[in-house]
Amino acid sequence: MAGREDDRFRPRPAPPKARGKAEGQRFLSTVRRQMSRAGHGSGGRGQGRGTGQFGRGQVAARFASNRQPLSARRVVIKSRFVRLKAGSSAIASHLRYIEREGVTSEGQRGQAYGPETDQADTRDFIERSQGDRHQFRFIVSPEDARDIGDLKDYTRTLMARMSVDLQTRLDWVAVDHWDTDNPHTHIVLRGRADNGQDLVIAPDYMGHGMRVRAGEIATEWLGPRTELEIAQSLRQEVAQQRFTTLDRSLMRQAVLDRVDVLSLNGDAHYQASLRARLQHLAGMGLASQEDARVWRLDANMELTLRELGDRGDIIRTMHRAMRGVARELNVSGLGEQRGVVGRIAAKGLADELRDIGYLVVDGVDGRAHYVRLPAQSDLGDWPVGGIVSVRPRQPSMADQNIQAHARDGIYRTADHLAVIKGRDRSPIDIVQAHVRRLEALRRAGIVERIADGVWRVPGDLAERGAAFDQRRTGGVTIALRSHLSLAQQTQSEGATWLDEQLIARGKDLAAVGFGAQVQTAMEKRIEHLEEKGLAQRRGQRLVLARNLLRTLRARELAVAGQRLQAETGLTYQPIGDDGRASGIYRRSVMLASGRYAMLEHGKGFSLVPWRPVIEPKLGQQLSVSIGQGTVSWNISRLRTPSIG
Repeated sequence: MAGREDDRFRPRPAPPKARGKAEGQRFLSTVRRQMSRAGHGSGGRGQGRGTGQFGRGQVAARFASNRQPLSARRVVIKSRFVRLKAGSSAIASHLRYIEREGVTSEGQRGQAYGPETDQADTRDFIERSQGDRHQFRFIVSPEDARDIGDLKDYTRTLMARMSVDLQTRLDWVAVDHWDTDNPHTHIVLRGRADNGQDLVIAPDYMGHGMRVRAGEIATEWLGPRTELEIAQSLRQEVAQQRFTTLDRSLMRQAVLDRVDVLSLNGDAHYQASLRARLQHLAGMGLASQEDARVWRLDANMELTLRELGDRGDIIRTMHRAMRGVARELNVSGLGEQRGVVGRIAAKGLADELRDIGYLVVDGVDGRAHYVRLPAQSDLGDWPVGGIVSVRPRQPSMADQNIQAHARDGIYRTADHLAVIKGRDRSPIDIVQAHVRRLEALRRAGIVERIADGVWRVPGDLAERGAAFDQRRTGGVTIALRSHLSLAQQTQSEGATWLDEQLIARGKDLAAVGFGAQVQTAMEKRIEHLEEKGLAQRRGQRLVLARNLLRTLRARELAVAGQRLQAETGLTYQPIGDDGRASGIYRRSVMLASGRYAMLEHGKGFSLVPWRPVIEPKLGQQLSVSIGQGTVSWNISRLRTPSIG
C-alpha cells in the first residue's frame, strides 16, 4: 500500500505566466472543454458554479448527454432564476406580459394553462406563490413547433418528466406564443417543492438536462431527423449571421482558440459543414487560417455573432412594424444628442424572459428608430399611435449639486438650504428633490444616510450616479408626449403635442415620412383652433391666441373637473396662483393635455400633473408644487430637510 501511495500522481500546476486577463480566461475555457470531453459536467453556461453538484436533478443531468446525436430533434430553452421580494408585483407583471394581446395564432390574447386545465387561474397561482423565495421562468422553443402542433400537450409531457427528474410535484402555469417565426412556450414554475421546502434545481439540469428531455419528447413524437433534414439544417447554419450550433461545436473542439480540421468530431458530412463554416467565419473576419489544417478563432467570435443575430432580429422587427412603408432604419440607438420625437409604430418584448420591452418609433426626422425600454417599464403605458420623445439621459444635476455642497464627504441638507435660501424660489422643494435622489442612491448602495438630513457620499458620486442611471434606464429618457394619435389630436379640446408644434412653427420636421404627416395634421389643427377663436390667419401669417397651451389646459380641466364633481359629489377646486396643492391621491385621469392626479382634500379636490413616482402612493397624503414648468411632489413619508 505504501508503494502505491508513493506512486500516486500529484499534479501541482504553476499559475499561467505572462498572460493577460483575456488569455487567462481562454486557458480556463480550454480546460473546461477538455473536462467536458472527458465526461465531467461543467455546470452549464453562465451558472456561476464549476461543478453543478447541488440541487435536484443531478442524476438526470449526469445521464443526459451534452452532445445529442444529429438525428435528435432540437429544442432551445432559455431559463431564468428569479428572486422574489415580499409584496412585489413581479409575478403578476410577468404573467400579464405573457398573456398579452396578439400572441395566439389568431392574434388573440394569450391564455395561461396548467397541468390539468386549459384555463389556469393566474390570480390563484399568484396567491399560492406569496411567500416563495424564488421562481423559475423558462422559454421552450422546439425547432419543429409547428409540426408538433399542440404545444399544450408537449409542455405537459415535458413538465411531467421534469417532475420525475426533480422528484417532486411541480406547480406551474404556461402560455403558448405563436406570434413569432419560432412558436414557443413561456413556463412559470414555483420555487417550492411538494414538501414545502425551497425547490433547488441543479445547474447541470438547468444547463442541459432539461433541454435533452425536451429534445427526447420531440424526437419521440416526430421521429428522428432524416438525413435530408439534417443536411438542410447544416446548410442553413453555414452562412448564418448569428451564433449557431456549428460555432458551438467549433469552440468546444478548439484548443486555445485553434481548430485542427483533421481532429474535428462528427461524421463526414458534419465535418464538411464545420470546414465550410470556418471559411464563412474567415470572410467575416472571425477566423483565420494559420496553415493548411489549423484555424484560429477570434476571441470575441461568440459575442460578435450574438450581436449580429440580435441586429438581424431587430431589423426584421422594424420591417414588420413599418408594414412596408419605406423608412431609413436606425438600429443602433439614438446616435445624436438631440434625441428623437415620433409616433409609436409598434411595441413588444426585446427580452421576453426579463420582461424588457421595445418601441419602434416613426420619427419626425423621417427615420424609424428602435428603442429599448428601461427595465420595469409596462408596455401598457406606451399606446401604439401615441407620441413619444426619446433622448440620451444627461448626467444628473442633483448628483453634481450634492457633490458640490458636500464637505469632507458629508452632505447636509441644512447647509445646502442655507446656501440657496433667498436665492431660489422654492429652496425647500429643491432640497427635498435632492433627498429623493439620495434615497434612490442609498437603496443602490452608493450613499449612506448617517442621520436625518446627513449623508455620506463618495467623491465620485457623479460618475457612480451616471452608471446607476445607465443600468436603470438604458441610458435614455423616454417620455410619452401624447397618448392620442395625430387624427385625434387635430380635433381635441385640450392642449396637444400638435399645438406645441404649431408654437414651434414645425421646427425639426422632415419633409418626408412621419414629419410630412405631422405637417398635414397641423393644417387640420389650425382649422379647428380657428373655429374655437384661438387662431387666426393673416395672409401667410398664423397668429395663435396668447397662452394657447394654458388656455386649452384650463378649458379641458374645467370640463373634467365638472364631470368628476358630478361623479364624486366633491367640489372641484382649480390650483391657485401659488401653484400648491395637497390631499389624498385617489385616482389618475388621462386627458388630452396629459395625465392628472386627483387630490382629495376635505369636501373638495384638485387636478394636478401626474408623475410615475406617485403611483405606488395611491391612497396616501401628498403635496405638490408647480412652478416654472416643473412639478415637484412631496410624499409625507419622506424625511424633510432639517434647517437646524
